[in-house]
Amino acid sequence: MAHDVLTMGRISVDIYPDDVGVGLADVTTFGKYLGGSPSNVAVAAARHGRRSAVITRTGEDPFGLYLRRELEKFGVDAAFVASVPGLQTPATFCAILPPDDFPLYFYGRFPTAPDLQIAAGELDLQAIRDAGIFWTTVTGLCQEPSRSAHIAAHGARPRGGLRSGQFTVLDLDYRPMFWAAEDEAREQIQRVLPHVSVAIGNDTECAVAVGPGTPDEQADRLLAAGVEIAVVKLGADGVMAKTPAERAVSAPVPVQTLNGLGAGDAFGGAFCHGLLSGWPLETVLDYANASGAIVASRLSCADAMPTPDEVKALLAERGRSLPAEAEAAW
Repeated sequence: MAHDVLTMGRISVDIYPDDVGVGLADVTTFGKYLGGSPSNVAVAAARHGRRSAVITRTGEDPFGLYLRRELEKFGVDAAFVASVPGLQTPATFCAILPPDDFPLYFYGRFPTAPDLQIAAGELDLQAIRDAGIFWTTVTGLCQEPSRSAHIAAHGARPRGGLRSGQFTVLDLDYRPMFWAAEDEAREQIQRVLPHVSVAIGNDTECAVAVGPGTPDEQADRLLAAGVEIAVVKLGADGVMAKTPAERAVSAPVPVQTLNGLGAGDAFGGAFCHGLLSGWPLETVLDYANASGAIVASRLSCADAMPTPDEVKALLAERGRSLPAEAEAAW
């Protein structure tokens, strides 16, 4: 059976402090969690009832075993997860300094990481072709052999999009520490954009992909590059999405932020669910925004992904009810 959502790329052990509001030098205890944006998106989609899987690699070590167990615990198919001898499973440390300071420290990713060793010849191209949504991030393009594997995967996908209900999503998740220069990232992004039906990013990430400008200008450039849905996150102003035929804006859902990390992945998993459900674009954005807000109010990422009932409850609490066609999906 084809997957509803198949993601590809980064995975890690997130090491988050139990002590909130202090720097890492002063933290005394930590908890460990499943992490890595594409892996989190797969978990978030599974929470919304979607059959999801992730294509990734871990080290051949106890942390790799832990991550595979966590994926399975969250209902994510781990059939495409393998270990890479000689490399350690990466760990990501974060300081929790609300409301808006969450510095990340990556370990085990330099000069390379297991999930950057995915090779094109190892891919199950039929599974990639068949998935309702195939989701990757810009980070997967930062070095070989992962770059060639991502390009091969995108090349294998049917064009799909709004007419078919099958989507290829590129998360413009630009992280400068993984690239020599922005120009290098832009060059690789431009290689895959013609194969992408949905692109998602904030203004900085969109600027790396298609140049600086207003959100509407950036969205229009993404559409001109062949994308069918351009999603530009507006920070405190919410999120905007454009297609060749419409423009939709969703205001943010206010919550008290505990840890802003993972909110974007929760948004992504909920966005996938709404797309596959065939909801109106504004409804998809409202639902995804609420999902992201819930995770921002919690400590961890994967463990914090909300259920549909939690999302609907938050929307109702904030005076936003889903339209009848969305409610009918449950």
